Amino acid sequence: MIVGVLKETAEHERRVALTPEVTDQLIKQGLNVWVEKDAGLASNFLDQHYKDSGAKVVSGRNEILTQTDILLTIQTPSNEELKKLKKGTILICFLWALQHPELVEELKELEISSLGMDAIPRISRAQNMDALSSMSSIAGYKSALIAANELDKYLPMMMTAAGTIPPSKALVLGAGVAGLQAIATCKRLGSVVEAFDIRPEVKEQVESLGAKFVEVELGEEDTQTEGGYAKELDKSKQDLQREAIHKHAKKSDIIITTALIPGRPAPLLITEQMVKDMAPGSVIVDIAAENGGNCELTEAGKTVIKHDVKIVGPVNLPSRLSHHASKLYSKNMYALLNLLIKEGKADFDFEDEILLKTTITHQGKTISPMLK
Repeated sequence: MIVGVLKETAEHERRVALTPEVTDQLIKQGLNVWVEKDAGLASNFLDQHYKDSGAKVVSGRNEILTQTDILLTIQTPSNEELKKLKKGTILICFLWALQHPELVEELKELEISSLGMDAIPRISRAQNMDALSSMSSIAGYKSALIAANELDKYLPMMMTAAGTIPPSKALVLGAGVAGLQAIATCKRLGSVVEAFDIRPEVKEQVESLGAKFVEVELGEEDTQTEGGYAKELDKSKQDLQREAIHKHAKKSDIIITTALIPGRPAPLLITEQMVKDMAPGSVIVDIAAENGGNCELTEAGKTVIKHDVKIVGPVNLPSRLSHHASKLYSKNMYALLNLLIKEGKADFDFEDEILLKTTITHQGKTISPMLK
């Protein structure tokens, strides 16, 4: 089987789907790996590194598209590129099938077997395949560094001859993988950290990182999905949530927002009135910017100043640490391939929960139950 790796062409994308280290492991298992020329250059993996691992470096993109049996990418290829794939080609990448039903129909029509790296179930057996968690960890880390860089204050307490500077106060909204990493990084940088999440289950994790957990009484409502994600609240509970956030936002120098709901726009957590009530010079870093943002005033891909508060709306944060992001994604991909490939052939065993939920389309049919 030929495993093909494309150079990513999407704006802001600097990662590569397969690193030379993992390429070497796949080749030792009897697979052929073709890598498009300069595919890893933006992540500081050179063509020579791939050649040394045993891969074939291909100059023509079309050669990979038309001859590959398994295509590995980060972002979904364009419709024109998908049409060049052979029937039965296996495509593995971030598909976001819930948000793009038209893509699912296209993949079915083309009879492409597609697996979504964003659809890996959050179960213990799939942890080493969980690309969303890998990328979220990087995004959370980078968001704290961006906040520290944009803030015109020290983060840690500083004792100087001129007097003592108190530590900055950070508020992290959402205590999933990204939020926990943002908490840990802000704490390491010396700030006083508070964190909010609608799931009371995460309180212990937040406190174990040295942050204070902001609690809101939401009654007996179940606030967590089967996969461990936060659920969307009804309007009355949303109002309670925003009231609590407003109180803590007023005294925060930094707010990092990380709240996402799978398949839905990001929930609104920071209103314009909250921004108005923050101290001048405060910073909001909205990780959810690409999905509409958790702050009412966020502009995706831009840094804006509104009511004397700096609001950063970064897109594709993992690509800013493209070397390590590629390494983690590649290892996630390798773990999934090890489950899928048996004796040199793809084995779509839908008795396996991971393959069932991750496979979006196969043989012209929709497979993943999340789409049914």
